[in-house]
Amino acid sequence: MRLLLSAFAPELGPLADHPPPGWEAATVGVGAVTAAAATARLLAERRPECVLFLGTCGRYDGRLGQLEALWASEAIATSLGELQGKAYRPRIERVRWASTLPGPLPSHPVAVPPAITKTLEGAALLGSVAPAEHLELTGIFAACHGAGVPCGAALVVVNEVGPQAQAQWTANHLEGSRRLVERLRASGFFGEA
Repeated sequence: MRLLLSAFAPELGPLADHPPPGWEAATVGVGAVTAAAATARLLAERRPECVLFLGTCGRYDGRLGQLEALWASEAIATSLGELQGKAYRPRIERVRWASTLPGPLPSHPVAVPPAITKTLEGAALLGSVAPAEHLELTGIFAACHGAGVPCGAALVVVNEVGPQAQAQWTANHLEGSRRLVERLRASGFFGEA
């Protein structure tokens, strides 16, 4: 069995109620800490062969297009405070987790701050780390790495990071999630006939 995860059911699109054969779907909640705890529990209970996370993300700049699908090459824990020199992490803290599941989409690193970035200045700073922002991915990847379970993430850009992010996400997340699932199915990733 393979495990298909998202923060909440709408981000699984049509797979929420009808996962591909050999896959089970579940949700892990919003935010990296909540997602890590829920993923660790699901890994222990279901013992999947691999994990694929589906979700939406925001773009920091023009490197990614609106409604563009991507494969997260790595999840990077970061914050504006760190980039502004107002905070730091202990050197021994792990902040990067690589995807260990190959995927059919263009690969990009993904920044995972502790909260949604709402300023253009913040987006410009975080854009120096990665082209996209997402909230759960470090938690998902950390749990999978800890359990030795191959993991990957397919995301779709549904908003610009900044002051209009919430309105854009609200307007685009359902369509983006539907398109992401279509793209994965068309690639043959799920092995459906």
